[in-house]
Amino acid sequence: MKTRSARRTRRMVQVAGAGAAALLALSACSSSSDSSSSPKPDSSSPSQALSGTVTVFAAASLKESFTTLGQEFEKRHPGTKVSFNFGGSDTLAASITGGAPADVFAAASPKTMAIVTDKNGAAGTPTTFVRNQLEIATLPGNPDTVASLKDLTKSGLKVVLCDRTVPCGAAAQKALEASNLKLTPVSYEQDVKSALTKVELKEADAAVVYKTDVKAAGGKVEGVEFPESAEAVNDYPIVLLKNAPNTEAAKAFIALVGSAEGRKVLTDAGFLQP
Repeated sequence: MKTRSARRTRRMVQVAGAGAAALLALSACSSSSDSSSSPKPDSSSPSQALSGTVTVFAAASLKESFTTLGQEFEKRHPGTKVSFNFGGSDTLAASITGGAPADVFAAASPKTMAIVTDKNGAAGTPTTFVRNQLEIATLPGNPDTVASLKDLTKSGLKVVLCDRTVPCGAAAQKALEASNLKLTPVSYEQDVKSALTKVELKEADAAVVYKTDVKAAGGKVEGVEFPESAEAVNDYPIVLLKNAPNTEAAKAFIALVGSAEGRKVLTDAGFLQP
């Protein structure tokens, strides 16, 4: 009896041992399977960090705020550089459609943006990111006591306007028409900064420019608001260009412009939210 009992005990131990071994084997297989199915970082994959130059064609009135955002972009993305071409929106649009290499276009009006989009030069739909309103820039201290748009028609007053084809010029004409006023300037300038410079250099007594430009000029000019400017507020659209040499970095720059930080820089410069 003892011998039979001892054999039975040994058999039970062997069976239990075999079961345990099987469980260990299954556990190992399961562990191996789970491990292989879990995603692992691919150290061999190329870096997603942005690099290279982003070329931005932007309306002259964006110079100060976009320069600030460009510096912030370069700080966030070491190895990148933002190259700007500021000017009259119509001139920039003509350059883009003429084949000038650029990644981003930010125009001062939908009309000038349409020059590019109508020729399939955009990679997507333009988005309005800010708006801008006109203001009269006079000499410091406003020696000619300009208080209204009508005052710009005074005899002997040297007034400068942006060219009618430029958004600031088109907006000025719209405001003048809303007031039933006719104004013959001493010169038409190709962009808003050129018009403002005429006043800063005292080559003109006043100019119709954007509020943002008056603010950027500081004490070099004095600003005069006029109610008719509400009839000529310009929307500013921005878009990724179709043949952008640096698409990913361009997308990131546009995202920065539309971010909370971008909006703050732009509103601090005097732009209006869309």
